[in-house]
Order: sequence, then C-alpha cells, then structure tokens
Amino acid sequence: MNWFGVVPVHELFVAMMKEEWRIHSTIFGNLGFALFPAVVAVFAFLGSLTLPIFADVLPYDAVALLAHIVFLLMGVMVGSFGLMGREFMNRRFGQASLVAYASRSLPVSDKRIFAAFLAKDTLYYILLYVLPFSIGFAAATPFISLDPGYAILAFLSLALAFLLGLALVCLLSTLYARSVAILAGTVAVLTVVGVAASRFGVPLLPPYAFFLDPAPEPLILSLILILVPAAISVLFVTVEYPDRTKRFRNRFEPMAEDLNGLGSAHFIAKDVLDLIRSEGGVGKVVFSFLLPLALIWVCLQVLIRFIPGIDPLVVFAVLLGVLSATIYNWLTEFDSLTSYAFLPVEVREVIDAKLKTYALANLLPLAVLVIAAATTRWTAAFLPALATFVSVSAYTLAVTVYLCGLHPNVMLYSAGVFLRYILAISPALLLLIFASILDPSYAFAALILIPAAALLLSRARKKWQTWDMPGS
Repeated sequence: MNWFGVVPVHELFVAMMKEEWRIHSTIFGNLGFALFPAVVAVFAFLGSLTLPIFADVLPYDAVALLAHIVFLLMGVMVGSFGLMGREFMNRRFGQASLVAYASRSLPVSDKRIFAAFLAKDTLYYILLYVLPFSIGFAAATPFISLDPGYAILAFLSLALAFLLGLALVCLLSTLYARSVAILAGTVAVLTVVGVAASRFGVPLLPPYAFFLDPAPEPLILSLILILVPAAISVLFVTVEYPDRTKRFRNRFEPMAEDLNGLGSAHFIAKDVLDLIRSEGGVGKVVFSFLLPLALIWVCLQVLIRFIPGIDPLVVFAVLLGVLSATIYNWLTEFDSLTSYAFLPVEVREVIDAKLKTYALANLLPLAVLVIAAATTRWTAAFLPALATFVSVSAYTLAVTVYLCGLHPNVMLYSAGVFLRYILAISPALLLLIFASILDPSYAFAALILIPAAALLLSRARKKWQTWDMPGS
C-alpha cells in the first residue's frame, strides 16, 4: 500500500497473476499447466506447415483473416466480465477467495480492481494463446518459404484482434449490467457507424488491415477501438450491484413434477433454475453463444468465396455442434461437488442429470440450425447438416465429460487434457468437413460418432465416480 493506504494497481496486477497461476497449478501441477502454451505452439506449427498444401483453394490472406476472426472470437469469449459480475467472483473457482473481490475488505475501488483484472487477463491470455501461436508460426516459416518477420507482425495484429474483442465485449457487457436499454442503444449506434464506415472504405477489422499493410492508420484505429471501450468499461464497471431483495416463487417442486418423466427431475430442475436466476440471464446466451456463432457465420462467408465446393450449412452444423457443447460448461459452473458430498448422491447421477439438462438446452442451437437453413438457399443440405449437428454435439459433449467430468471450465487448461481433447475431436471434424466438400450427403457418416459418444459417456460415469477435484 502507499502512504494513503490505497493498494496500487500494479500490486493488484502482480497478485492476480500469481493467483491465476496458483489456482491452475494447484489443480494440474506446475508442469501440467506450464505446458499448455507449448501444446498451442505445436498445433500452430503443424497447422502452418499445411498452408502451402491448401494455398490454391485458400490463399494466405484468407487464412490470415480467419486467424484474426478466431482471436477476435477468443477475446469476445474472455471479455464478458461485466456480464458475469458478482457471480464470476463467487463461482469461477468454487469457494476460492479471489483478489478481485478485495474491495469488500481492502481500501481498493471497483475501478482499480477491474483495471488490474483487465490488465491481468490481457497479459495472461496473450501469453497463453497469442504468443505460443506466433512462436509456432515463426518456427514453421523456414519450411513454407515465408519471411520470419511475418511472425512478429502476426503476433502484433493477432494480439490487437484479441484485445479488440475483449474490449468491445467488456464495454457491451458492462453496459448490460447497467441497463439493457443503454446496451440496445449502443449496439444500434455501433451497427450504424460500422455500416457507414465500411461504405467509406474504413476496415471493419483494423488488426487484419494492419497485418496486410502495417501502416500507422490501421494501427491507430485499432488502438482507439481497444482503449476507448476499455476505458469506458473501467469507469462504469459494476462489481457490487445495488442491494435489492430478490424474491422468487417456489418453482422447484412444480418444475420437478413437470420433468418427472425424464428421470433425475430434481437435478434438472435445479440446473434450470440456477441458469435462469444466475447473473446475466439471457445476456449469457447472447455473449457466450449467439455472438460467437455470428462470428463463425462471418468466417463461413469468407470460406465460400475461396472454396466453391464447400457446403456452408454442413460446415456450420459441424462448428455449431462443437460450440453447443459449451452449454455443458454453463451447467457445471454453478456446482461444487463438495456440496453433494454430504448427500446420498453419486457422481454418475449428477453427470446423468447434467446430460439430460444439456439435451433440453441443446434445443436452442437446434433452432439456430433450422433458422439458418430456412433463411438461406442451402435448405437441400438440411438433413445431412442435422445429422452432423446431432452427432458432433453428442460426440464433443462425450469427449468433454470423459476428459473433464464436472469441471470442464478448469480442466481444459491442463496441457495433457487439452491435447487429448484436440486429438480426439479435430480428426473427426476435419474428415466431416472435407467429406462434405466432395458431397454433402457424405455428412451422414457423422452418425458413426453417436455409438462412440455412448461408449465414452459409459466410461466417463465409471471414471469420475471415484475422482474429486483438488481443492474442491
């Protein structure tokens, strides 16, 4: 602390960095967590080596655009702190006492805490994803006849793309925490400004424009679009929401009775009520699912231009199936197994209930697929796309449950778990995408993933029955 008894931002930042390392390393071990960036670097290296193979159908500029959209999407998914608010503090790591909640006991303002938290997340995720990715790409440049200087440029532009997504969603989610009306007005204004800017030749993704032409203009525009939303988010952040009494009528028993035919009715009712009554409400669906899905749709519009034979609906179904599996992460973020330890409840029962709740929640992405087919000219591929979505969703979920149990939000940061997750999912997804390019009807082959999913889920129930998360 300084002479005035106020904790400086840099001390909060250092404490938060140490805290982040301690939490993850306690669960996975120092080596297990430290190797996570190495896994990212290896996959970036291997992926970069394939660039010349597909250069005829997917030029380097298109690959660079997709990479920038992916890192923008990553920033979007990291940036919804304002939406999570108090719930993020309490539930992210169970009963852990986080530095970010220190305003209750220390002379630290919410703004200082959030500024330090934002800086920590910026450095943390750049070291975890952007830097390893750039190192993997740099290691591949001698083998694909590219100037190694592109790796430095890629690191800068991808970091800018990540920060752009993080800053914009921090702004939107903070406004959401303040007022839905203000959020709606801001989104409308930003949409109008974005459309107008594009008509005047202003790039909608300045970091990508900077990668193509490293001139001062796109760099300055990128920094403005990052720093201004970040500053507004810090100034108007809401960590301690105004005290108000929340009253809910007893819906647990009536809901459990309505769900009685599914089995595990009380568990499912609890999951549904937890999700409905949690901070963010519908905003969680928008920021954590629909917004990333919209960015995936934009990526597909790019691919259509360069790969004439690709069927966008089938590819969309593949990616939708993978993204829908993150719904399981929502359903597990509210629970700590410690709370079940004193009840006559087995882990397999909790897992089975989560799977049933997931099946109900998965009606949302299914509706998205139906709407996408109905509003585009790709309706002929709807049936293979539907088979693909159901199969990929079930298989991705099964892999997640088998590898992570009831702790996917944390376990996927283990290098070993993340590596096995990628190796288990990527080959199947790539085969489906390439097969659909030859003929969309080949996507029906995805149905073979359903028996594999059933086998993995059966083994997962046995595997996690005797396992308890360290520190839970």
